[in-house]
Amino acid sequence: MQHPNKRRMLRALAASAALLSGAALFGGSAQAAGYPERPINLIVSYGPGGGTDLVARMMAPFLQKYLGNDARIVVLNRPGAGGAIGFTELARAQPDGYTIGFINTPNLLTIPIERKSNFTWQSYDLLGNLIDDPGAFTVRSDNELKTLADLSAYAKKNPGKVTVGTTGTGSDDHLAMLRFERASSTKLSHIPYKGAGEVRGALAGGEIMIGAINVGEALQYQKGGTPLRFLGQMGKTRSAALPDVPTFKEQGYDFELASLRGLAAPKGLAAEVRGKLVDAVKRTVDDPEFQAKAKEMFAPLRYLAPADYARELTAGEAEFQTLWKEAPWLDK
Repeated sequence: MQHPNKRRMLRALAASAALLSGAALFGGSAQAAGYPERPINLIVSYGPGGGTDLVARMMAPFLQKYLGNDARIVVLNRPGAGGAIGFTELARAQPDGYTIGFINTPNLLTIPIERKSNFTWQSYDLLGNLIDDPGAFTVRSDNELKTLADLSAYAKKNPGKVTVGTTGTGSDDHLAMLRFERASSTKLSHIPYKGAGEVRGALAGGEIMIGAINVGEALQYQKGGTPLRFLGQMGKTRSAALPDVPTFKEQGYDFELASLRGLAAPKGLAAEVRGKLVDAVKRTVDDPEFQAKAKEMFAPLRYLAPADYARELTAGEAEFQTLWKEAPWLDK
């Protein structure tokens, strides 16, 4: 026969075990219900004033609104190494929902191909893609070049003297420069910067001849007073925001390049927290006010849910792995 005190002790232990079991089962839901309870850092892997930075700051209030719980988003710029510094910081952060960030292609895909890195696109929980911005070549408005044919002719007469500013080695801008070189049989000089904002400044100041800047970014700068002119855009078709500027393909250079910009978090988010973030991203993109602001900023929206985003990244990775085998770009 058990002593009464012993029976009471066993009952207390059983109750404690049940409570602990319930906490394990429902702790995630409780976490999601209270999330977020402190500010969320949003990492931008490029400098202030670039397309990603501007979109991040524009969208932050919408994410806060749809996350609820008085959410606060803090944008952190982590420029350098073509985006690798910020991508690495995002991959290494705690997967607690309090660090999210933009991931940009092709840099996200090309950096692990060209050199040892601490991330791949599979290092993250994808939250959704927002932007699909075609590349473009721009010059100062007082430059004598008007078309890609003009650029090709000038570069052939002046090998290596055409300087092209990009957002870093392996970026869409850099790869566009290399593809144009191959297609036109010319030799250009690559000048990497930490972000499109720096490229714009270098172009406006006459430090470079060509600014390889995405269409949306270049239109923002043009609207803001930067005296630039487009030589061509790299979309499949002409941009609705830039109907008078022909594509590269129309001008005889058969390739397309664009930058996807989406949101991600470190791998391993609690399912409930991830669901809340994915929902907030989708509701942000669907918000008419957000869409109007994106249009004002010339930010071409293309929402991809996480599964669709993953398929796009898988295909892009395979494409760039093939390109690397055919024509490595690191030493160019």
